Amino acid sequence: MTHEQLKLQNQLCFPVYAASRLMIREYQPFLDQLGITYAQYLVLMVLWEADSVPVSRITQRLFLNTNTVTPILKRMEAQGLITRQRAASDERKVIISLTPQGRQLETAAAAIPEQLVASLVSAEIDAEDLLALKEQLERIVQHLAATTAVTDSGEG
Repeated sequence: MTHEQLKLQNQLCFPVYAASRLMIREYQPFLDQLGITYAQYLVLMVLWEADSVPVSRITQRLFLNTNTVTPILKRMEAQGLITRQRAASDERKVIISLTPQGRQLETAAAAIPEQLVASLVSAEIDAEDLLALKEQLERIVQHLAATTAVTDSGEG
């Protein structure tokens, strides 16, 4: 290979991508018990923080496009976890609300973060490492989101 910078081991994005995929795989046994996917779990966490929000709020919080979130929401509605209703003030907006069943999952899911951390802590990784990683990743996400917002708005 003539370009060292193109080796997989030299990429910043690959370990982030691999860690994300493997982390989601760690979540799956916990989510299977609830009958939901990781994407549905993310949507539910947004709604547990603030119920009855427009789809745009969910897409902003999760850094996803509407065309990615809409099928997830349709499946969740079919499962009886949420309702989708047009806003009375603006029919272009769809408001997503938890059903009683969706709200009940919050209690069942409350132990997942602690269980996940327990499954990750080892001789090589302690809870402080995980917290430091989370904080570093949050700074990167904030930077990238701000950069994207400037670029997307035509200002960058």
